[in-house]
Amino acid sequence: MADTPEYQVAVVGGGPAGLTAALYATRLGHDTVVINRGGGRAAMMLDTHNVIGVPESVSGNEFLRTATEQIEGYGADVRRDFVADVERTDDGRFRVIGNDAEVLAERVVLATGFSDVRPDPPLPRTGRGLHYCLHCDAYMFVDEPVFVMGHGDSAAVVAMIMLNFTPEVDLLTRGREPEWGEETDERLRAHPIDVIEEEVVGMEKGEDGWLEAFEFEDGTRREYRGGFPMYGSEYNNDLAASLGCELNDDGTVVVDDHGRTSADGVFAVGDLTPGHNQIPVAMGEGAKAGIALHYDLREFPRSLEEIEERGPVAAEEVPAVSDRLRERAREHGEGADAPEEATADDD
Repeated sequence: MADTPEYQVAVVGGGPAGLTAALYATRLGHDTVVINRGGGRAAMMLDTHNVIGVPESVSGNEFLRTATEQIEGYGADVRRDFVADVERTDDGRFRVIGNDAEVLAERVVLATGFSDVRPDPPLPRTGRGLHYCLHCDAYMFVDEPVFVMGHGDSAAVVAMIMLNFTPEVDLLTRGREPEWGEETDERLRAHPIDVIEEEVVGMEKGEDGWLEAFEFEDGTRREYRGGFPMYGSEYNNDLAASLGCELNDDGTVVVDDHGRTSADGVFAVGDLTPGHNQIPVAMGEGAKAGIALHYDLREFPRSLEEIEERGPVAAEEVPAVSDRLRERAREHGEGADAPEEATADDD
């Protein structure tokens, strides 16, 4: 299509990792588009924890909105769309096909993340008694009664981990037979954790919306401030698989230290890749991918082989930044505070 918008970088996914990759790629002079379907784990956050410089009163939506406005200010395009497919074209680029439109790009960054598997209701509101990030939220439950839901090894281990923060930890199997191994079972029995086998049939919440207690099918009632469901993750790896990216057994995408996948020109960052699912980690991965993209795409310096083939760099070829990004950079420069003039007293 002659009118298909063309970019150097297309980022699929608008979470912290994808937005950071777009930020770096754009500020390093590469025309970039972010295609985001909306939602995602970060958008679900009622409060932001463990992000230095960001107050906890900032919600996930506020965090993402500010980041999106920031990258748009530098000249990146942001589109709301669901990417249904990514195809490699004959000239080595990528056709990113959304439900509403499509774009062409020289590189693709997959930041499509994953979805937590939610247990059956009754459940408290996410962020008000139901929490998916142990490293973010365990601090909130120091000396508070806590539950862990699940029936596998991960649930048993997380229950034991929570004893670092509180002496009151229950493991709720919700009527399921435990599936953890013998060694895990032996370790679990050596820790002061109550394993509650009965199903949850009711729930009490306070006026602030926070969980206060669960009711069980045997008629008992146990108070909790909150807890962690451990039922696994569903990785949004369809695009990665269709492009030939190697996947790990758990569904994550295999990447190198800068987000490069096994498919040429395809990067993956954030929760779609192995490692801790944390905003600062995702942002770091996005930053490294953005720098690697710059190394791949920058025009200068040319190699001796390129100079021999194409000749010396002509004055009209520089700078390599597009006119649109140059204009945005000039606008930023004009908006910056000018340095104060020195006075005689400063000498």
